[in-house]
Amino acid sequence: MSRARELIDGISELTPMPRVASQILALVEDPKASMAGVAELVLFDPSLTTTVLKTCNAAYFGLPRQVDSVHDAINLLGLDKIVDIVLLKSSAANLTRPQMGYGLHEGELWRQAAASALIAKALAGKINGACKHLVFTAALLKDIGKVILDRFVAGSIEKINHLVVDSGYSFREAEKKVIGVDHAELSGLVARKWQFSDRLVNIIANHHLAEPSARADQATAIVYLADTVCMMIGIGGGVDGLAYRFYDGVLAQMNIRDVDLQEIIADFGASLGQVEQLLQAV
Repeated sequence: MSRARELIDGISELTPMPRVASQILALVEDPKASMAGVAELVLFDPSLTTTVLKTCNAAYFGLPRQVDSVHDAINLLGLDKIVDIVLLKSSAANLTRPQMGYGLHEGELWRQAAASALIAKALAGKINGACKHLVFTAALLKDIGKVILDRFVAGSIEKINHLVVDSGYSFREAEKKVIGVDHAELSGLVARKWQFSDRLVNIIANHHLAEPSARADQATAIVYLADTVCMMIGIGGGVDGLAYRFYDGVLAQMNIRDVDLQEIIADFGASLGQVEQLLQAV
C-alpha cells in the first residue's frame, strides 16, 4: 500500500467530530444565533447533554447550585462556555490517545490542544472577540494530523532529527521533507473531510505560519501564538518541542508587547491546575 493511501485511510479511521459540533459552531458564528437554538442542538444529543451537565456541576466552575438542565447551564455559565465544553468533548476520542512517535503519552496531545484552545480564545478576546469560537476550534484541532502521522514519524525520527539538528530545519519542515506531508497539512485535510468551513481548514493547515500570507491573517496568527505559549510553558512539547520557527513580527502585528506575552504565560501557568480539573470533568 502506498504511503498516500495509508494517510488517507488514517483519516477515515479517526472518530469523526459529531455533526452537532459543526452545527453548533456554525450557529454561534451567526450574530443572530440564540441561546435557545444552541440548547436545542445539545438536547437532541443525549451524550452531549450528559457531558454538559456533568461538566457544569464539576468543581472547576464552582457554581452556587446544582445544574439540572441545558437551559439552566447556559443561563448560569453563558453560551461561550457551553460551546467550549461541547467542542472539548467532541475532540477527546482522537486526541487522548498516546502519540509515542512524537513522545506524547496518553492524554498529553489533548491537554496541549485544550490548553492552546483556551489561550487562543483568551487572546482573541483581547484582540478580536468576533473570532473567538473559530480560533478555539482551530487551536483544538490543529495537531490532529499527528494522530495519523505518528507511526510515520516514529519510523523516521532519526532522519527528521538529523535535518532539525544538523541542517536547521524546523520539525514541520523535516516532516515534510522526510514523509512528504507535515502534521499541519494533514490536520487541514482532516478538517476538510469533516466538512468544516474553508476558513477553519486554512487556519488549521497554516497554523505554523510557514507562508507570509498566513502571518498576515489575524486568526491564524492567534492560533500560532497560542501554540507557542504552550511550548514555552512546556505543555505537550514532545520530541518536536521548540523546534519550530518563531516570528517576532506576529506580536507587533497584534500589538502585543513582550511584557504582555509574559503576562499571558504567567496567568495561564498559574491556572494549569484548573485546566486539569476541566479536562477531568469533560
